[in-house]
This record gives sequence, C-alpha cells and structure tokens, in this order.
Amino acid sequence: MRLEYFQMVDRIIVHDMDARTIRMEGLVPDASPIFEGHFPGYPILPGVLMIETIAQAGGWLVLMHLRFAAMPFLLQVEKAKMRNFVSPGQRLETSAKLIHDGSGYAVIEGSIASEGKKVCDAEIRYRVVPFPSETLRETMFDTARRIGVPEEFLAHG
Repeated sequence: MRLEYFQMVDRIIVHDMDARTIRMEGLVPDASPIFEGHFPGYPILPGVLMIETIAQAGGWLVLMHLRFAAMPFLLQVEKAKMRNFVSPGQRLETSAKLIHDGSGYAVIEGSIASEGKKVCDAEIRYRVVPFPSETLRETMFDTARRIGVPEEFLAHG
C-alpha cells in the first residue's frame, strides 16, 4: 500500500469471474505521513481509507468483468461499517462481490479482514463510463499488471 498515492491494494489473491468475486491483499505501511496526524501516539488507518480500499478492490473487479472496456468511478457508499481499528504493519485482505452491472452503473458488496477478523464492510456503487483519457487507461493497464491482473482481462485494450 502507498497511502499517500491512494494505492490501497498490493495484489490479487483470487478472482472468480463466474462467481463475480475478487480477493486482494495489501500491507498497511509501518510509516506514512497520514499516521502523523491520525493519531499522534496512536496511529490507525483512517476509516475513509478503509472505504477507499474496498472501493478499489471492487473497482478492479468491475474492470476485469468489463475487460477494461470502461472505467468505474466511485459514486456512492452505503451500509459502511467500521468494525475494528487497523494499525501500521497489518496485512489486509479485501473481498468484493459484483451484485449489479448495467445501465452505466455497477454495485459491489465488499469487506476487509485482518488476521481473520472483519474490520470494515460497505456497499459501493460506481458510475461506469468510457475512459476519459488515454493516459488514465494506460496507467490502469500498468497498475493492473503490477497487481497481478491476468493478461486475458486486458484483451480489450
């Protein structure tokens, strides 16, 4: 994870396009400027970054489902619940299930667990639109390869 750059997932663990699910992993860094203010002497990952982590895992699932034909952008967060604190150095496993795709929207249900215990869950809605720039599209392809998206899902590009 590179918190300052909003790179919240490190790699894909498992994907199952038939079940429309994905599991991803990320290691919360031991040090980050974010922890200097959240909170001094008691660093914890901000809840908004936990939601962003779920949104990114779900976004990768949508991208793979669409074979990178369009880009999902966060539109709405529902039923979000923070269940536990996340500290520097913790390994997070983020899961997402695609529950709707169509009419320019996608919806996922997602959660984060650490050490086998759920720390956060939410339902995320995306607006799915054509890539707004070729630069973004190419950056997404590069990142996809770095985190382990199989080449077969990049076939559209």
